[in-house]
Amino acid sequence: MTGYYLPLRVDDEYEYLTATEATVSVWSPELQHGGPPSGLLSRTLERFAAANGMASMVFSRITIDILGPIALGENRVRASVLRPGRQIAQLVAELECLGPSGEFRTAARATAWLLNGSDTSDVERYAGVVALPDPAGLQQEHGLQSAGPELAQWAHIGFVSTLEHAVVPQPHSYLPGDPTRAWLRPTVPLVAGERSTPLQTFLTVIDVANGLGARLQARDWTFMNTDTTVHFYRPPVGDWVGISAEVRVGPAGVGATEAEICDVGGPVATTAQTLLLQRN
Repeated sequence: MTGYYLPLRVDDEYEYLTATEATVSVWSPELQHGGPPSGLLSRTLERFAAANGMASMVFSRITIDILGPIALGENRVRASVLRPGRQIAQLVAELECLGPSGEFRTAARATAWLLNGSDTSDVERYAGVVALPDPAGLQQEHGLQSAGPELAQWAHIGFVSTLEHAVVPQPHSYLPGDPTRAWLRPTVPLVAGERSTPLQTFLTVIDVANGLGARLQARDWTFMNTDTTVHFYRPPVGDWVGISAEVRVGPAGVGATEAEICDVGGPVATTAQTLLLQRN
């Protein structure tokens, strides 16, 4: 596979790309999984920040809102400033899909806070975060065959099939309901012909926390997230994304996924996703 997206052209406002079959969702062969669009929106934000004098600022929070079905085929993205500032700034990026009528519609939006921080290494602290073992010493496989029967059935479908999975053994103290843990990384670039940045890689993979922590049988349930919010402690490094995820389900068909995210150097972020649950 050449990438999740193929570049097409750029005009004064938008960048145009084609979503490949590597983006396909487990819920429908005609829709994209939430991961690649999230990665593409983070790429748009990163590039806009670099081109507008914000390269030294740190992304502290990125929220992806899925506004409708994200179709395959031609997509376009753009970014703009919502709140300019030297210490604190906010950006927004939008992803639009080309419809059968020949018109584009907005399918996803990302908003991001950028901060101009300072050295706080002497008080660095990550309370309650459980470290994952280094992925280099773990069994590695494609898809998610060993991540439980709920996820193994998706191992050869679209986006999930492009992920490499380092199997994290459960601790002896593991109890049902404890977070599900895994290392994941994409095996194809976000955009064909480019090297993905760590931020792009992490935003591409983080959406998987929804399925990783669900513990629901996909043959019985559909559990889709409407959004993903990531609060960063620091910029990520590398291409391995460590996820410890758990899902909380309420009595009215809604729930939330919460996850701790790390790289090989330690904790990186926390994430939260709103879930809509429906019986099949």
